[in-house]
Amino acid sequence: MLNKTITLAFTGASGLPYGLRLLECLLAAECRVWLLYSQAAQVVAQQEMQLQLPTRAADLQARWRDEFACGDRLSVFGREAWFAPPASGSNPADAMVICPCSMGTLAAIAHGTSDNLIERAADVMLKEQRKLIIVPRETPLSAIHLKNMLTLAELGVVILPPSPGFYTHPQTVADMVDFVVARILDQLQIPHTLVPRWGEGV
Repeated sequence: MLNKTITLAFTGASGLPYGLRLLECLLAAECRVWLLYSQAAQVVAQQEMQLQLPTRAADLQARWRDEFACGDRLSVFGREAWFAPPASGSNPADAMVICPCSMGTLAAIAHGTSDNLIERAADVMLKEQRKLIIVPRETPLSAIHLKNMLTLAELGVVILPPSPGFYTHPQTVADMVDFVVARILDQLQIPHTLVPRWGEGV
């Protein structure tokens, strides 16, 4: 039985391992996922994970439907796919996560420019008052970055920096990735066992 519908976007910030692990967990939880990715995300994927994200969304959709054995619960859309479901408030997802989120994408959302499908999908979440979670990856943060985050936070957007905790005694990079992904899943109210809860085995 299908669970929630989540729009997931990868942008050009560092941190694609967070996004890919989140995708894996969402599909394992039997969510329907609408995946969007920018051209800059293709560069980041190659640099950080030696992963090639094809230019054609349909090619990635076919590859990952097979790899994740998820059937049509995963749909992948290109940046100019204006007739894709996430582009309209008449068919909004239950929530959207931008992970990782570049400062450029964050600024565009904060100022409502909507020049591509990722920005438009986020705009839909705002106007339909659905949950939008942004995982911004930049350091240090300028006053412009902080002002844009505050603008979105005041609209109810969840700003969730990928800041892993160490009280769980992570042993690997994967453990640190799971810590952040667990926080995202908590915000989506999707059950998981990625990390122990505070006071339970820590």
